Amino acid sequence: MSKFNFGNARTNITYNNEGAIAYHMSDKEKLVTQVLTSLFNENKFYGDNSKDILDTARSLIKSDAGFVANLCVFARNEMHLRTISHVLVAELAKSEEGKDYVRKVLNKIVERPDDMTEVLAYYINTYGKPIPNSIKKGLADSLARFDEYQLAKYNRDNAVKLKDILCLVHPKAKDEKQNDLWQRLLKDNLETPVTWETELSAKGNNRETWENLINGNKLGYMAMMRNLRNIIKSEASNLNKVYENLADESRVLKNKQLPFRYYSAYKALKKEGLGTSKIYDALEIAIKTSTKNINRLAGKTLIAADVSGSMNSGISSKSEVTCAEIAVLMLSIANYICEETITTTFDNNLYPCSLSTQGGIIANANSISVNGGGTDITLPIRYLLDKKIFVDRIIMLSDNEINRGYTYRIGYGGPKTCQALVEEYKKKVNPDVWVHAIDMQGYGTQQFAGKNVNIIAGWNEKVFDFISATEQGIDTLIDKISGYYFKIAC
Repeated sequence: MSKFNFGNARTNITYNNEGAIAYHMSDKEKLVTQVLTSLFNENKFYGDNSKDILDTARSLIKSDAGFVANLCVFARNEMHLRTISHVLVAELAKSEEGKDYVRKVLNKIVERPDDMTEVLAYYINTYGKPIPNSIKKGLADSLARFDEYQLAKYNRDNAVKLKDILCLVHPKAKDEKQNDLWQRLLKDNLETPVTWETELSAKGNNRETWENLINGNKLGYMAMMRNLRNIIKSEASNLNKVYENLADESRVLKNKQLPFRYYSAYKALKKEGLGTSKIYDALEIAIKTSTKNINRLAGKTLIAADVSGSMNSGISSKSEVTCAEIAVLMLSIANYICEETITTTFDNNLYPCSLSTQGGIIANANSISVNGGGTDITLPIRYLLDKKIFVDRIIMLSDNEINRGYTYRIGYGGPKTCQALVEEYKKKVNPDVWVHAIDMQGYGTQQFAGKNVNIIAGWNEKVFDFISATEQGIDTLIDKISGYYFKIAC
């Protein structure tokens, strides 16, 4: 998520997982792309890269622990990634260089009580005991923030429990009320909270239960999203209230859903033929609202999404969403924020997919076929060159695992990457073109480098903030992360 400004790009040549020529990334750039595009302990097309993430993080903590601390807070607060923030803070705590950051980091990433148990569980499973004092102090601070409802809601019978944290950190209660609360936590005597889960368990998945939950405002935003199928199937009489809540601007911005959550809900309903135009409208309004604060991009933009075979594995064992589908959705979001666009997808072929910038983001994404073949990232650039089409910028969404086209082998004159075609485009069409390469999988190599190249990573609409900002010379994401919470030198 930074600019590459190499004096001589050839000195930075490496190979990707397909054996094709690529640009090496520094530990800092590599870790950012890995953290923002990888679900920890989840398999990818080229395998689970969790060990590689840990190796990169541990190496970088030794040389720049402050950056890793900032990345941890940024990932949790801005990109809404939980598990990787638990991993990073625990790794900081294990290191002599990182331990001084841990207490403050925990205070920023613990948003729910189960964040505490997950951090502790990861540390124990990875390093055993004793638990570092930095973790104890941070957990004590965090525990004091939660009330009875929050503690009871997440008081689960896991290997590491909330009462285990209480026994570990021995926090000082601020008053008798809090002391009583913690004593009841130790004795498993907290008042059972009324949540949608407990209500469904007690009263059943039926129309009356859902109507009561909706009328009683017992459904949080994510709960509504997760249960749309059941709510609509129940034929609850107050469905309009659900639609209004999903489309409510303040709730959308407060709950910070990743864009693919709306897309997943849309696909699940469409697959079963459920719902009317009202729910599809609500989801479209919600995803458009989530882009509200992104700077619009003037001029003409080529947007290309990789739909090759390596992009078609699921992002999680619990999700049917593939990385290619996220790329297509991100293409559709980019299309929405641009003044004028040319949109394509590619595998070993190029597929133009003309989209209106005024259309629905989800509907546009849903109209695009995800194919699955080889990977030739050169195709969109060749298209511009062949037709001598002027664009102000190119937005490329890919895992960079090219195995077709310009870079596949070292040819006459030395190694070449896709950047060679960009340089040709600069000479023949637009010398000032920007390339914004959005890394979708974090395998640690790139196809672009040099002037006016901006490497970005992530599945969140917030990555688009760094297109306008970088073009204006204001910010890159590496810069943003470097000074995000702890003020350190980039």
